Amino acid sequence: MITIGNFFFTYRNILFIVLYLLLFIPSPMLFSPEVFGEKYYLFPIILGLAVTFAGELIRGITIGLAYIIRGGKDRKVYAEKLVTEGIFRHCRNPLYVGNILMLLGVGILSNSLIYVAIVMPLFLFIYQTIVLAEENFLRNKFGVDFDNYCKRVNRWLINFNGLSETFSGMQFNYKRWILKEYNTLLVWLIGIFALLLFTYPQVVPDVNSRNTLFGVIVVFLLLVYGYIKYLKKSGKMTDSMA
Repeated sequence: MITIGNFFFTYRNILFIVLYLLLFIPSPMLFSPEVFGEKYYLFPIILGLAVTFAGELIRGITIGLAYIIRGGKDRKVYAEKLVTEGIFRHCRNPLYVGNILMLLGVGILSNSLIYVAIVMPLFLFIYQTIVLAEENFLRNKFGVDFDNYCKRVNRWLINFNGLSETFSGMQFNYKRWILKEYNTLLVWLIGIFALLLFTYPQVVPDVNSRNTLFGVIVVFLLLVYGYIKYLKKSGKMTDSMA
């Protein structure tokens, strides 16, 4: 499993893009009008948005409180230090939990039975192998410190006890959240609006208005993305708390 996890870690960015694109393949409905009535589309929209935004909320809070190097080194698992503060006090993999919820939420939003029933279990398997590979690296590097951390903190479940103390004892770095997350946010938001507008014509019945609205949204998001990228590259925005 560790060998498989190292393989998935190396190619995870490509794999996750492919998994994201699978949102748009034809599929039987998760919520059908035959079962849920004329307003069936409200169920995947409300539930899907709630779940996917919960995932980004978890990611945002995690990154803003205590950032952990996610990219590895030379496309291999890597860590400079054992991060145990912030949300990592309450869950060993909060970023991955956030990713899972984000993808599950857009899967529900797409109203795709195939995505929720087949793609999501595949996604969970990939993440489990990646986590096992990461844990093997961390155990070899940090030894007993990592073992003690594992005894205190669950791999996947978030322990909400003591969250208020964590928040009060640390300062949320919103600049770091923006600078580390703006790539993810762009793809995620474009996907959400595409699903809302083109999966549910009930939202905007007129085709021309729908296409125009989506175009305006994409242009706006790209402009915001470009501006943040400019601020980052120019050094006018950094993740410094000063």
